[in-house]
Amino acid sequence: MRYIGIISLSLLLAARAGEATAQTKADSTSIKNDSVTWSKELDGIEVKAQRQLIKQEIDRIGYDVQADEESKTQTVMDMLRKVPMVTVDGQDNILVKGNSSYKIYKNGHYDPSLSKNAKETFKSMPASMVKRIEVITDPGAREDAEGVDAILNIVMVDGSKMQGMTGVVSAAYTSLNHPNFYTSFTGQMGKLLTSVEYGYGGMSSRETESINDTDRKYLNTGNRMLAHSNGTNPGAIHYADINASYDIDSLNLLSASFGGYFYKLNVQGDGSTSMSNSSNETLYRFNNHYWMPGYSHQSWDGRLDYEHRTRRKGERFTLSYMLALTRQHTDQENIYSDVVNAPFPYTGSLQTERERFTEHTFQADWLRPLGKGHQLEIGTKYIDRNNNSHNTQDFYGTNIVTDDDFKHTTRVIAAYADYIYNHEDWSARAGLRYEHSYMRGEYPDGKGESYDKHLGDWVPQATLKYQMTDAQSLKFNYTTSINRPGISYLNPAVVTSPMTVQQGNPNLVSSHTQRISLVYSYILPKLTFQFAPAYNFSSGGISSVQTAKGDVRYTTYDNILRYRRFSVEQYVQWKPFDGTTLIINNNLRYEHNENPNLGYRTYGWSDIGYIHLTQMLPWKLRLYLSFNGKIGHSPSGIYYMQHSWYNYYASLQRSFLKDDRLTVRLGTNSPIDKYMTSEAETVNGDYRDYQKSWNRARCFTLSLTWRFGSLKASVKKTEHSIDNDDVVGGISKGQ
Repeated sequence: MRYIGIISLSLLLAARAGEATAQTKADSTSIKNDSVTWSKELDGIEVKAQRQLIKQEIDRIGYDVQADEESKTQTVMDMLRKVPMVTVDGQDNILVKGNSSYKIYKNGHYDPSLSKNAKETFKSMPASMVKRIEVITDPGAREDAEGVDAILNIVMVDGSKMQGMTGVVSAAYTSLNHPNFYTSFTGQMGKLLTSVEYGYGGMSSRETESINDTDRKYLNTGNRMLAHSNGTNPGAIHYADINASYDIDSLNLLSASFGGYFYKLNVQGDGSTSMSNSSNETLYRFNNHYWMPGYSHQSWDGRLDYEHRTRRKGERFTLSYMLALTRQHTDQENIYSDVVNAPFPYTGSLQTERERFTEHTFQADWLRPLGKGHQLEIGTKYIDRNNNSHNTQDFYGTNIVTDDDFKHTTRVIAAYADYIYNHEDWSARAGLRYEHSYMRGEYPDGKGESYDKHLGDWVPQATLKYQMTDAQSLKFNYTTSINRPGISYLNPAVVTSPMTVQQGNPNLVSSHTQRISLVYSYILPKLTFQFAPAYNFSSGGISSVQTAKGDVRYTTYDNILRYRRFSVEQYVQWKPFDGTTLIINNNLRYEHNENPNLGYRTYGWSDIGYIHLTQMLPWKLRLYLSFNGKIGHSPSGIYYMQHSWYNYYASLQRSFLKDDRLTVRLGTNSPIDKYMTSEAETVNGDYRDYQKSWNRARCFTLSLTWRFGSLKASVKKTEHSIDNDDVVGGISKGQ
């Protein structure tokens, strides 16, 4: 992994040398003789041409999925592995620009359910349904305050004419008892075009097995804790989406959609904990059996968009409304056994948690060309966001019962202006956004005093791009983003266990992150190279605060994080021969986290890299090999350092029937390693610990995909719609 950057540069030089040699050879063998008359009749001429797969624009990088022959037989997840600035690890976790801080759009607007459930959807969705995948690296003033480093935009296949109905059905099954199913249908009746999709994913106990070990030493007491746990979370997830568009006339379009997902898990496991003093004498120990008899999560969203185009080319006006709903129910029971000298008085506990999130968003956008090469976009948006949480804990064997209610409301009104300039080899974009937010916290149970805050934020951004040659470009960018706390960070309810006490902080405020980047791109049909250094910095970021009282860990959140990151991203896609494609994608970074008040720091170098090889074989077989991982130690917040990891994957596939409509694929993930190991350690605070976890890795997969009908049309969408990406620490922190 440490040589990926050197390999990337070597491949670039080798590929350019190869192209130069081929050109020289062609020039040296060319014949210039006007007196020669050809009388031989040619048998035929075969012309090979390939559309450019990657396109660099002022604010985004686009991957032309339809121009990739492999899109006929692969999934969207497979395509994502080829997109610059996107990496997918062996657990199908998607990173954009080396980070999980991104949102997913579908046809140019934010899709909440897809952002939270991308892994299952993209593993099942055939790539033939997607027109292109865009990484919006430098969002404009219209969305750049929304709290993410980048936007992943999935543009579906478009068109306006279709005969009958088209569809896709795909199914897969793994050796870890994980079934996947996905189907999509599209049909047209006059001016009305609709599509419906549904997916299902099953998670087994074998697949979700997780083993964790922690070795912790408390600095104040000198005591040592050893903890072990082994658990599973089998369950099922269902997701669906329906889209419709209606062409009122050539200038007016109405589109609507509704979709979301639902999952329910049977979380359960066992653990053991022991505490000893500095002389290695046991102070106490106990075993724990935990299970969640009622854990469910559902998220739904609906959108309505109206777009009006004027007679002026390029001018449009868009009105949008979005409703987003999230409901999460958690019932967790803990039973303690084999207790020896325990410092707590209860034999078990039952925690119930009900969280509700409701959001209404209204938005208006106007795009106006001002003349050749000039364009102005202005707009406004209003968000009404409501979070409600009800949390109870009943401690068995005692009279201790806790009951907490909390309600948090955020209202945001924003206005922006974005100016875009294009002239010959130069492009520029500059924008300014202002957001006024009102935040109010209430305690329906009367346990606390209500409070409210008014915050104002100015958000500038600017981009300059120079097209050096037809193949080379250079771009400079500056952006600012805002992160607002979600209900999980704000909720003041106290959650207690024998070794931990956790609660949110209702006094959290929004934070800003700024980014400066430079991107060099070299794009040719057989070779693409990208080199992108960047610098991110923020102060007052939201981070956890961890302390120890005796041998109990206390966790809350505060605006105390000072963050600095320098990164260099490299991307190479090289096609040295027909049927061979090599992709190298890596992100080298130095990160520095600091809490100035306490003097805590975490810092380190790391490199997240990905290598992928595609090779065509005889009998229409296609081979895929990939390796990804991380070297070095990377900080996580101000307390933790995460260690290296790796993963590898291989598959073989073949397509059948006319137009390759049926595809069969055999794949394996980490066939040698049963578990994928991850390690982390705590280096600051009132204790030091080392944590190691094992998750299932080795599996074998059989998948089938069948396309029927014609895929010449899909539901139209307005080019602009609503995106709300500013929340961190919402109902599900992992999303």
